[in-house]
Amino acid sequence: MTLKIAVPDLISNSYFPVEAAVELGFFKDAGLDVSLELIFPVDKAYAALKEGRVDFVGGSAHSALAAFPQWKGVKLLAAQAQGMYWFLVMRSDLVHQKGDLSVVKGRKIGAAPWVEMGLRQLLIAGGIDIEADGVQIAPVPGVQAGNVNFGVTAAKALEEGKIDGFWANGMGTEVAVRNGVGTVVLDVRRGDGPAGCFDYTFASIAASDIFIEKSPDLVAAAVSALVSTQKALIENPGIAAKVGEKLFPPTEASLIATLIERDLPYYDASISTRAVDGMNAFARSLGILHDHPIYSDVVAEQFKPLWNA
Repeated sequence: MTLKIAVPDLISNSYFPVEAAVELGFFKDAGLDVSLELIFPVDKAYAALKEGRVDFVGGSAHSALAAFPQWKGVKLLAAQAQGMYWFLVMRSDLVHQKGDLSVVKGRKIGAAPWVEMGLRQLLIAGGIDIEADGVQIAPVPGVQAGNVNFGVTAAKALEEGKIDGFWANGMGTEVAVRNGVGTVVLDVRRGDGPAGCFDYTFASIAASDIFIEKSPDLVAAAVSALVSTQKALIENPGIAAKVGEKLFPPTEASLIATLIERDLPYYDASISTRAVDGMNAFARSLGILHDHPIYSDVVAEQFKPLWNA
C-alpha cells in the first residue's frame, strides 16, 4: 500500500523534513511506502486530504481550516518545525531599515492563498492599514493552482519587476537575496515582527480523523519517521544535499543544506499548548475560526509520546 503525502511547495525548506523522510528512506525504515505529491496552493492539499486522495498533508497548520472548518475531521500529528516560517522580502532599492513595515505602503506583494493570512495579520498588528495604505497582497501574476513551487516563482517575479515584494519561504528568500534583487524586511521565526506572530502557524503533518481511526499504526509509524528524520538532519545537515539533488533544480539544490542548517534550532516535533492557542487566536482574528477548540480537538494526543522518543 502506497501512502501519499501532499506538500504545497516542493522546492523549499519549509516542508523539508517530510520530503527528506521520503527521499532518505526514513518512512521506508518505519515500514511505510510513502510518495510525495505537490499540490498548490495549500488549501487544495487539505481538500485532497478530506476527499481521501492523499493520506497526509505536510503544510501550514492553520490552513487545515480551509477544508476542515472548526477543526472538525482533522488532527495535527506533529510539527515539522516550530514557528511561522515565511519571510517578507521587498525589492532591495526600497528597503532602508530591516523591520520597517512602512516599506509595504503602496506596494504590490506576492503571497500564496492562505499563506497571505499571516502577512495580513502581522501588518495589521504592526500598525499598517492595508486598504488605506494601498498595500496590494495577491498571488504572483501567472501563478495558477497546480504544480507550482511558490517561493522560487515569487523570487523570479520580483527579479522581473512583476511585484515589489513577496511573503514566502526561505528558499525563495535566499534566491532573491543572493541575486541582489531582494532584501529581508521580516524574518518572523528569528524574532522580527509584532509580538505573538511567531505562533500564528507552523509547519505540521496532519491526517484526517477517519485515517487515524482506521490506521493508527501507520500514523504512528509516520510520526516516528518524521522524528527520526529531524534527528538525522540535526546530526548531519549535509545529508539535505542528497534530497536537493533528487528534487531541486541545480541552484536550489546547492543552497538547501545551508538553509536546513539554519533551521535546525526549530526542528522539534512537539506541538505545545502555546502554539495551538496562538494559532487559534490568529485564526479567530481572521474569521476562519469561530469556536474555542481545546488542545485535543486540534492535536492527536495519542502520538505525543513519539515526539521525543
